[in-house]
Amino acid sequence: MMQYLLSESAVRIAWLTLTFLFVTTAAIMFSHSIERRMKLRERMGMTGSQANLPVFEETSLRASAAKSAWARMIAAIEHHGISLADSKGQILRKKLAAAGYTAPEAPQLFTFIRLLLTFLLPATFVIVNMFVPEPVSLFKLYLFGSILALLGLYVPNIWVTKRAERRRQQLVNAFPDALDLMLVCVEAGLGLEAAFDRVGQEMSLSHPVISELLGNLVLELRAGRSREEAMHRMADDAGIDEVRSFATLIIQSDKLGSSIGQTLRIYATEMRLKRRMRAEEKAHRLPVLLSIPLVACMLPVMIGVLMMPAGIRVARQVLPAMAH
Repeated sequence: MMQYLLSESAVRIAWLTLTFLFVTTAAIMFSHSIERRMKLRERMGMTGSQANLPVFEETSLRASAAKSAWARMIAAIEHHGISLADSKGQILRKKLAAAGYTAPEAPQLFTFIRLLLTFLLPATFVIVNMFVPEPVSLFKLYLFGSILALLGLYVPNIWVTKRAERRRQQLVNAFPDALDLMLVCVEAGLGLEAAFDRVGQEMSLSHPVISELLGNLVLELRAGRSREEAMHRMADDAGIDEVRSFATLIIQSDKLGSSIGQTLRIYATEMRLKRRMRAEEKAHRLPVLLSIPLVACMLPVMIGVLMMPAGIRVARQVLPAMAH
């Protein structure tokens, strides 16, 4: 089969094109990773006045307004009369923001990728089916094409959902450390806004998700938004109960005039206790999870080892005696 695919010119061209796209994508991702590491090393090597520069470059309100290649492509598509707006735009934008895609053109790009995969996967299957020696029937072609179209329609949703869950898990795991750093900053004499800024800068390498969240909060506060509204927006962007409770706690402490340091100390202790309980829960689940591969893999082997001598003896002695 593989030799036939390599012998056909059209199929060979398709394979070469897919290989080229795969290698190009991998090279671009690798170059971006190297570039990001170089930027981080340059940032860590700054001294003096340069070390006090803000680290929220990607989320800065003073960032460059130049559009990316994806934004230009989306604008060109919509300019030709093809609307990529979703009927549930606000829900989709919140879902993408929970997954970390906060660009203005993210909903349109998501819709474009879904449409592209919906038509591209069945078309690829049909084109490949045209060059095989025994093409499938029309019913199978329609069935597989429909399955591939559904995959292209729902795979982006699954990807965004899984990425949002992974991002929420990172926020839950990193939030107690951020609270401890905030407590240290507040007790050292910094204000709450300055504490958010400092903690966001310190956690830019260890927990970039928390750093981005606090960076957006600091920028909104500096832009003139009230602390209550900014905290509520941060809780909505995070999408986890811990950050919502923290935002409510800070707002109530600010209104009632209670000590921010004491509030942070109690809440940080509670968050560390919850994280320890989650770790203990996962540790207690391990014996139950390990029993499944033990029963499925080791138990049949042990039964076979124990029963094999008896089976051999029965085959050699008992069966010939019964035959006579």
